[in-house]
Amino acid sequence: MDIEQAFGLVIKKYRLQRSMSQEKLAFESELDRTYISLLERGKRRPTINTLFAVSKVLEVKPHCIVRDIENLIHKNK
Repeated sequence: MDIEQAFGLVIKKYRLQRSMSQEKLAFESELDRTYISLLERGKRRPTINTLFAVSKVLEVKPHCIVRDIENLIHKNK
């Protein structure tokens, strides 16, 4: 599993835990909904700005998202 795929799975997990649509996440993080969809499918490489914008809306510290990504990558090796 690559970083992009892991990032997508992690943000989708947190988004769904909060019963939040991609559209709401996009609007509140000032990103495009199609970009959120592409991120969740591992089709785009997120920037540090994207990480911070999404983590703020999802109410999760950026380092927690990074930790979850790292755990997914190591788990799937």
